[in-house]
Amino acid sequence: MVQPRVSMRKLREVLRLKFERGLSYRQIARSVGLAHSTVSEYVSRAERAGLAWPLAPELGDAALEARLYPGPPPRGTERPLPDWEAVRRELASHKGVTLQLLWLEYREAHPEGYGYSQFCDLYRRWREGLDVVLRQSYRAGEKCFVDYAGPTVEIVDSDTGEVREAVVFVGVLGASNYTFVDLTWSRSLPDWIGSHVRMLAFFGGVPEVIVPDNEKSGVGRASRYEPDLNPTYRELAVHYGITVIPARPHAPRDKAKVEAAVLAVERRVLAPLRHHTFFSLAEARSGLAPRLAALNDRPFQKIEGSRRSLFEALDRPALGPLPAAPYAYAEWRQARVSIDYHIQVRKHFYSVPYQLARQQVEVRMTATMVEVFCRGRRVALHVRSHRPGGYTTDPAHMPAAHRAHLEWSPSRLIAWGGEVGPETARFVERLLASRPHPEQGYRSCLGLMKLARSYPADRVEAACRRALEIGSLSYRSVQSILRSGVDRLPLEPELPLRLPGQHAHLRGPDYYRTPPQLRGD
Repeated sequence: MVQPRVSMRKLREVLRLKFERGLSYRQIARSVGLAHSTVSEYVSRAERAGLAWPLAPELGDAALEARLYPGPPPRGTERPLPDWEAVRRELASHKGVTLQLLWLEYREAHPEGYGYSQFCDLYRRWREGLDVVLRQSYRAGEKCFVDYAGPTVEIVDSDTGEVREAVVFVGVLGASNYTFVDLTWSRSLPDWIGSHVRMLAFFGGVPEVIVPDNEKSGVGRASRYEPDLNPTYRELAVHYGITVIPARPHAPRDKAKVEAAVLAVERRVLAPLRHHTFFSLAEARSGLAPRLAALNDRPFQKIEGSRRSLFEALDRPALGPLPAAPYAYAEWRQARVSIDYHIQVRKHFYSVPYQLARQQVEVRMTATMVEVFCRGRRVALHVRSHRPGGYTTDPAHMPAAHRAHLEWSPSRLIAWGGEVGPETARFVERLLASRPHPEQGYRSCLGLMKLARSYPADRVEAACRRALEIGSLSYRSVQSILRSGVDRLPLEPELPLRLPGQHAHLRGPDYYRTPPQLRGD
């Protein structure tokens, strides 16, 4: 079986954008971060497999992979190329001539020729090689461009007098130039996503496409041909049913619309407020609102109307509806399941089904929940905890008999400790007994094994003995003792309890009853 080069989640996104949104292969490629030829292959395989969108809920990643990749792909054949110069002349000379009409004429002459999508793609690639600059036109409700402005807004803390700088987020609709402005403390992913949510609420609808610059918060890997979106940003796009197509690096024409909007915001919104002092982010946002309204109401110089009037006439009727609830921010990351069937997320440990030990999983974190996915299927759901070093364990994830299903067991770990020495075995036994579930101590035991490979057995024994004496049953305690060399120092003997009258420096009442000549002072 030929394995796909990307995750099945990206493959599902390709099918959604093609069959639900009806996008071209090139648009899908730029949004998903794949080569357009790969997108074409995925769609062709789905059509040959007879798949319908939306996919059946019971069709998991493994089943979908088997449907799309039943065997090696067929070998390609040589096909005649059209005369692209003749195609260009026909399009430029005759009104009403389309690529579809020219493709039909091409297929009549060459039945074995390229399909329509490849025909269009090859023509566009040939045309781009001519370095012809074309003026872009925007359909109503089609595209929204977003970027950050260069200038910032100073905000003064009324309690401390500290001055902080808020960054300026700008969004503009392509057809009407209707503009949105937001202030956030940073360009981090939570602020980037929050600005998008507020922007769509401001527009009161959803455009088909969002075109960001290659901001690191949203675009994980900037590329002229295959940008890779942050998983959280991609999830926002799925929630609102939009397509994200990042602008190409070093291609200012791709985002000329938002650059013009940023310039207008700097001149019409930010500059008039340069002498105004704000004392909170909310106050600064409220202060910018009237200036933004004036910018959207300002009449155009060369055409009739304003940004707002064009928005009401063009973009607003064409925007898609907002979902019932706004997007709830969530972060995605990868984690590997340890032998104790727990994963570590922000210094806290969450359980997953024990069968997934040592496997790679994906983690989705919201403000209140932690979800764990394996091959696109959710395998665990926990209430999020912010307690460092704590464990959240679902009993359903534990095996019926740990010794029958896990490679490691408490008895085996204690036996390993005995190979190092009796103090190490006692330390391991006390460590496992101190946890609500013995498996929660496995990680500390693995760390202890690593220390035993780096230090002599006698030093590990001494360190475990000292950790037991001070009652610190943790891997970090043994590690600290070894690193500092405290294990080489002798244990201080416990001093006997002395009564106050027995102290060497207390004279007591009999001192003054003895004549001075007999005291020996």
